[in-house]
Amino acid sequence: MKIKQYQVDAFATRAFEGNPAAVCPLDSWLDDIQLQAIAEENNLSETAFFVPSEKGFHLRWFTPVKEIDLCGHATLAAAHILFDSLGYAKPAITFETRSGDLFVTRKGQLLEMDFPACPPTPCLLPELLAEGLGQRPLAVLAADDYIAVFDNEATIRAITPNQVLLGQLDLRGVAVTAPGVEVDFVSRFFAPKYGIAEDPVTGSAHCELAPYWANKLGKRILSAKQVSRRGGNIVCEVNVDRVRLSGQAVTFMEAEISF
Repeated sequence: MKIKQYQVDAFATRAFEGNPAAVCPLDSWLDDIQLQAIAEENNLSETAFFVPSEKGFHLRWFTPVKEIDLCGHATLAAAHILFDSLGYAKPAITFETRSGDLFVTRKGQLLEMDFPACPPTPCLLPELLAEGLGQRPLAVLAADDYIAVFDNEATIRAITPNQVLLGQLDLRGVAVTAPGVEVDFVSRFFAPKYGIAEDPVTGSAHCELAPYWANKLGKRILSAKQVSRRGGNIVCEVNVDRVRLSGQAVTFMEAEISF
């Protein structure tokens, strides 16, 4: 069997920036074991697969170790391939996913994703989290992930996490965040239990981070930067129970896989 595959740098304006994702357009679903095997072989934080549906496309995401409920950068990558490589002509794409319907609209050079908001709520600091980060945050919140809030960008950049300890936490991953120097807020994201030591740019985490910082700063539109080694910029707009995340993407590779 042969399948077309693209590799896209999402939340990037040129190659070797942002978060790489593999994208596989399919006519119909493969067996889940095959989907997971392809993602494991790619060894990227996510591989996205989509098939046509009545609304638009069914979209699924796999890390090297398991399927996940929501992924922002791989959704951006899939939309980029539909618009730029596969000739999708409508202004917006509807993706049917495990997290409900997601919408991506082309707005000039930007792609705007419309996702459900996931506001975090304050919680007690798990000692495992403090040990895993090597320091105690000013505040801790929880949603799909733990959100650890610190006082400045330099602290976020300097964190060297213990991946073994963070992998023992009960939630999906850990986002560390602080006010930014040149943007409203910065972050990094770790999800070792999903096979992702550090994700370069994490759209789904911004569904949690954006509502928190919108409330904290009293702003509806925020500029954000994930300060991983590759890094990437995201424009966030909070609208009640939805978050719009905007960014660019670049196709790095077109290939054909066979198995």
